[in-house]
Amino acid sequence: MSLKSFARHRAAFFRQMEKRSIAILPAVPHAVRNRDVEYPYHPESDFFYLTGFSEPNAIVVLKREGQRRSWVLFCQPRDAATEQWVGERIGLKRAKSEWGATEAWAIEQWDEKLPELLTGADHLYFNLGAGHAIESTLLAQLHQLRMRNRSALCYPQSVHTLDPLLHEIRVRKSVDELHAMRRAAEISVEAHRHAMRVCQPGMGEGQLEGEVLYSFSQQGCRTVAYDSIVAGGNNACTLHYIRNSDLLKDGDLVLIDAGAEWQGYAADITRTFPVNGRFSAAQKQLYEIVLKAQQAAIRQVRPGRRWDAPHRAAVRVITKGLLELGILKGELKTLIKEEHYKPYYMHQTGHWLGMDVHDVGRYKVGGKWRPLEPGMVLTVEPGLYIPLGSKGVTKRWQGIGIRIEDDVVVTQEGCEILTDKTPKTVAEIEQWMALSTD
Repeated sequence: MSLKSFARHRAAFFRQMEKRSIAILPAVPHAVRNRDVEYPYHPESDFFYLTGFSEPNAIVVLKREGQRRSWVLFCQPRDAATEQWVGERIGLKRAKSEWGATEAWAIEQWDEKLPELLTGADHLYFNLGAGHAIESTLLAQLHQLRMRNRSALCYPQSVHTLDPLLHEIRVRKSVDELHAMRRAAEISVEAHRHAMRVCQPGMGEGQLEGEVLYSFSQQGCRTVAYDSIVAGGNNACTLHYIRNSDLLKDGDLVLIDAGAEWQGYAADITRTFPVNGRFSAAQKQLYEIVLKAQQAAIRQVRPGRRWDAPHRAAVRVITKGLLELGILKGELKTLIKEEHYKPYYMHQTGHWLGMDVHDVGRYKVGGKWRPLEPGMVLTVEPGLYIPLGSKGVTKRWQGIGIRIEDDVVVTQEGCEILTDKTPKTVAEIEQWMALSTD
C-alpha cells in the first residue's frame, strides 16, 4: 500500500464529514506481555487506514473547514538514545515531508495544541467510551471552552461516534486494497498447500502449524491475520481451537484455519483434509455435503443479493445432506425453519474481511440484510461439526469436524474467489497430498 492510498482514504472520509468539523483518533498503545517485554506492536486498523502510520504514541486529527481540509499528526519525535534500543522513528519532519501531514507535532504537545484545534469546529467525531487515554483531556477541554462561551469562540456543540462514518467507507475495498488482499491470499494459499503436502500421521498439531508459519515467512510475511487453528480429529469440532497441542492420528481429518496479513490486510482460509492423505467413506460423505454447501453459497455472492443469501443457500444444502444421511429426520422445510441443523452447523456462513479478519461494516441496514455491492469482500465458510458423544448420531459420523472457507470479492458481474488455488475437492486434495515432498 502506497502513502497515496492512505491519502485517498482520508479524502473519502473528509467528504463524509460535516463542513465545520474535526475528527480525532488516537493510536493504540503498546501492550505489555510481562514485565518489560511487550507484544509485537500492531496498529489499530482505523488509525492505520487513515494514516498508514504504524508507530505507537500517536494521534491523528482531521479538520474540515468548508473546502479547506487539513490533518495533523502527533507522534514521537526523533530521539537518538531511544532509537539505539528500539530502532528509528519516523519523526516530525518525515511525518510532513513523506506522510503528507499538514502539521506534525510532538505527542507531548497534545494538551497544548488541543484548544486551538477544537476552535472553529461545530462537530466533533470521536469514539467516546472506547477507553482512549486522551478522552478525559478532551472532555475537560470541551468543558473549558463551554465555560468561556462569552468570548464568542466557536467550538464543537455535538459529538458523533467516528466508527459508523469510517466503517461504511472501509467496507468497500479500493483497487489498492484488493491488490494487498490478493497478495495475502496468495501467501496463505501456498502455506495451506505446503501443509497438505508435509502432513503425516504422528506429527503434532503445533508442528503442522509451524509449517504454515514457515511458509508465510519464506514468502516474506511474518505477520498472521489471527492465531492459526490446527485441529485434528474431534478437536475440529471446537470452532476456535488454538491449543494445537495434540498428535495427528492416522485415519483422522485435520482442519487448518490460517491466514497471512500483508500490508495490514488479512486472508482467511480453512481447509479440512485427511491426515494420511485419503478420506474414509464417512469422511468423504460429510465433506461432500460441506463442499456442495459452499458452492451453493458462493453462487449467491453477486451484486444485489442480500447478505444472508449465501447462508440460506448453505443451510439448505447442509440440512438436506444431514437428512439424506439419517442424522436428521423429518421434512426439509420444517427442519430448516426450526433450525434442527444448528447442533451440527451453529455459525454463520461468512463475515466481512479486510484489515481485520472479522472486518468492520454493518450486516443490516434499516433492519434488513444489506445488499452486496462491488468491492465488498467476505468469507464463505460453511461447516459440519459432529463431536464424539453426540446423542442420537451413529458413531461412524462422530468425531468429525469439517469447514471449508474461501475469500470472495463481489465484482460487477458476480464474484472473484481470491483463494481458489487451494485444493478443495476430494480428488484435488488426495492427488495433491499423494505427490512427493522431495
